Amino acid sequence: MWGWFINNGLWVLICAGVAVVLLLYFNERVRNIIAKLVPAKWKGKAIGSVTAIFWTIEGIAVVVMIIAFVAITLSEEGVGAFLTPQSIQNWFLDHGISNLIILLVGVVLWVIIKRAIPALVNRIMTRPRRGESREGLRRRADTLQAVFLGLGKILIILMVILVILSEYVSVGPLLAGLGVVGIAVGFGAQYLIRDLIAGVFILIENQYRVGDVAKVADVTGLVEEINLRKTVLRDLDGIVHHVPNGEIRVASNYSRHFARVNLDISVSYGTDLDFAIGVINRVCKEMAEEEQWSQVMRTTPQVLRVNNLGDSGIDIKIIGDVKPLEQWNIMGQLRLRIKKAFDAEGIEIPWPHTKVYFGNKPGD
Repeated sequence: MWGWFINNGLWVLICAGVAVVLLLYFNERVRNIIAKLVPAKWKGKAIGSVTAIFWTIEGIAVVVMIIAFVAITLSEEGVGAFLTPQSIQNWFLDHGISNLIILLVGVVLWVIIKRAIPALVNRIMTRPRRGESREGLRRRADTLQAVFLGLGKILIILMVILVILSEYVSVGPLLAGLGVVGIAVGFGAQYLIRDLIAGVFILIENQYRVGDVAKVADVTGLVEEINLRKTVLRDLDGIVHHVPNGEIRVASNYSRHFARVNLDISVSYGTDLDFAIGVINRVCKEMAEEEQWSQVMRTTPQVLRVNNLGDSGIDIKIIGDVKPLEQWNIMGQLRLRIKKAFDAEGIEIPWPHTKVYFGNKPGD
């Protein structure tokens, strides 16, 4: 068997490499197809089973690639003097088995963490909190899951590397050397440390979550990712902004607990204000009674006051509490309906204009 690998190692390596690439390429596509075909109640188990099958085949292909690479090395680089089948067998018995066990423990720990953290976070986040909606709790849970899983993955990888290294070298002096290097790097990485500390406080204080619309360091957009080092936002133009957490001085969350319709509608100076206010309140009430909008409105929008006597018209302010992220959609719909209602009632919406007098009194 070993002789066959030495003679055909190159072709085996190429075939195994192509297999790994194809598996990685089709993994997501196959899962999406299954998600569409399988009923909802079986979807989770089906996708999990397919993922496990792909991981198993990919692992076997990677092992075959490693064996083929060793075979190529033995046949082409002339190191057979010390890399003999017997020496490889001895290494496998002395270190290989323990290394495989360590890798297996790392994989098992990752599987446990990947299952335990989401369940634990969801259980904690489902506890009722005053003023916090279910959607807000879900966003916070998703944010914390991503951060904790990322940290868990890094810790497991470091642990596996250190334990495997301890099989060959003394890790104590290595850790001491890394500590000295870490102190030296720390003086030159003050901004990185500042970002990490700021990221911890952002998560602890729940300033914003993935899925929120926030203004961070003068950048407004949808929060797509939060980690300990940076916050990623996408604005209305589709531009992605990467903001280091240490640069954040003020963070404004547009979707925490509830949002508010805050809208000014202008009418001309010749308008009967009581009549105009009645029309606006009627439009708001009719909209709030519709099923589509009643589900996202917490209070019916209504006129608060006459807000401003402007150069060209009188501003009437409308306010009302709505579900987070719905304020812009509702304000756009209100503008449309109020414009149509004003046209039907003959109420004029002003535009900038100037009156010119040529020496006459305004009343003449």
